[in-house]
Amino acid sequence: MNNSRKIELLAPAKDATIGIEAIKHGADAVYIGAGAFGARAQAGNDIASIKRLVDFAHQYDTHIYCTVNTIVYDHELKDVEAMVHELYQAGVDALIVQDMALLRLDLPPITLHASTQCDIRTPEKAMFLEKMGFSQLVLARELTLGEISDIACKVKAPLEGFCHGALCVSYSGRCQISQALKQRSANRGECAQFCRLSYDLEDVNCNKLMKSKHLLSLRDFNASDRLEKMIDAGISSFKIEGRLKDVDYVKNVVAYYRQALDNIIDSRDDLCRSSFGSSELTFTPALEKSFNRSFTHYFIDDRQPDNGTKMASIHTPKSQGEYLGKVSSAHGNMISIDSTVAIANGDGLSFIDSNGSYDGVRVNKVVGKRLLLKDSCAISRGDSVYRTYDKVFNDILSKPSAKRTINLDFTLWTASKQLCLKAVDERGCAVVHSITLDSEPEPAKQPQAERQRQVLSKLGDTIYCMRYCEIMGDFFIPASVLSQLKRETIGLLERTHNTAYHRDIRKTENKKALFPYSNLKSADNVANHIAEQFYYDHGVTTIEPAIECDSKTAVNHPVMTTRYCLRRELGACLKDKKAQNKLPSPIFLRNGKTLLKVNCDCSRCEMTISIEK
Repeated sequence: MNNSRKIELLAPAKDATIGIEAIKHGADAVYIGAGAFGARAQAGNDIASIKRLVDFAHQYDTHIYCTVNTIVYDHELKDVEAMVHELYQAGVDALIVQDMALLRLDLPPITLHASTQCDIRTPEKAMFLEKMGFSQLVLARELTLGEISDIACKVKAPLEGFCHGALCVSYSGRCQISQALKQRSANRGECAQFCRLSYDLEDVNCNKLMKSKHLLSLRDFNASDRLEKMIDAGISSFKIEGRLKDVDYVKNVVAYYRQALDNIIDSRDDLCRSSFGSSELTFTPALEKSFNRSFTHYFIDDRQPDNGTKMASIHTPKSQGEYLGKVSSAHGNMISIDSTVAIANGDGLSFIDSNGSYDGVRVNKVVGKRLLLKDSCAISRGDSVYRTYDKVFNDILSKPSAKRTINLDFTLWTASKQLCLKAVDERGCAVVHSITLDSEPEPAKQPQAERQRQVLSKLGDTIYCMRYCEIMGDFFIPASVLSQLKRETIGLLERTHNTAYHRDIRKTENKKALFPYSNLKSADNVANHIAEQFYYDHGVTTIEPAIECDSKTAVNHPVMTTRYCLRRELGACLKDKKAQNKLPSPIFLRNGKTLLKVNCDCSRCEMTISIEK
């Protein structure tokens, strides 16, 4: 029995087609939105599409998780019940949920994962959710390696951590600004993305300290060089953010992390993959070639001295892409770049000058070492150049770019008039099948083993790849007969695996466990009577309704709570005596008629954003 710890690469999918590509490129699991109640309103999928993805995934023992992680209103509870039953019938392996009402609904025995929307930042919260029957816990993005380790020491449930992609500036589940200002709830999958807007930074007298900067827009998380440290801290499932990303992004990022994790797993005896199959790629993955706002390690290494200036992308929320070099000359639409990287017609470039101003343009034609740009833009010598669209790379990704196969071993022999074939695959499935010959085979005049191996190795459009074949006896067998035996054996192997595929079942709720806090605020997102009763049953004494249910709760309450600190980002941390006077206190953010107050809680090293009326 293999007691190695299973490591899972969890990929996003906007739809079933993208999910299938994620699996081909190496995902061990895929998370996808159902028709409703997922935290991305634009990424819903019907049951038939999800079943198509499930059927493809389970061939490799890849799991499919459906996001049902919005808060749910009372009038929707029956709809959620009905949808979950359909998802279970479609073969979905688990649901990712936020609303505790789902623990009390009449659901099939489907496994539940606690969403990052549950705001799991402490061992106490993690321990409680494990006692509630959650089989996997999705940790907050903001945690350090030490904090992950502290949680891992207290729970047995696998821990899921983000490793790549866009970052919400607020703790997930605790951002209410979109609902408060636009009546578009982030907890209902309708976030208006106020964190990506530009703001003027002002003092209490409305004096502008900075103008039109994206002061709440974070860079993209990239933990590709911290994976083994995350494993050692306790992460078992590595989650890539991006359920709204296109297929090229998913292909590239999944393939990159597959290779990175495989390098770690292959070097250790205590780890193994959670699914099967090997992916053969037609390209070399490169994270910088997909959409990114430049990268940050965020808080994974704690608050290191340089983190304060390397978390936000304040000049633009757009993709920065791949760094190429500096502009060495610029004459109208013709420029030269100090770079050894090959640039092609149709590439997209972005330019950032010394003031942080951003502009983008397409390459119309490459003339030697010079680039003729399609449009004119304000480019000067010394500006930094990034490639936001690599035409050659994307052309490769636009075509079939990966094939994932299961290794298979054959043994062929004869017994009287029976031609027998045994197939054993890397998933642990084994079958023996035989067909009756017209007569007992006679010894061949010429060696047959190599010809028979060639016939058996031709597995066509199946998911299998022959790794080894043993031919017992040197008899002549017509190729047509051997092909028939092979085809029927493969069919039997697939049916055997489908029958043997195992789904974990839901764990039970510990009714005696106490919630770690006695008072719930609006940001704890209680939106229906079943969730309310759930918390009361577990020792909570007061519950403030979710802002979606009572807009009055937004008054005098923070609408964002963040570990990111704007003052620290701008080099004006109040804990630093040399820097604390670089910005006045308090400070405000203005976008049009919207005025936000920035509050720094230095005791917690957190920042909150509130709406100024």
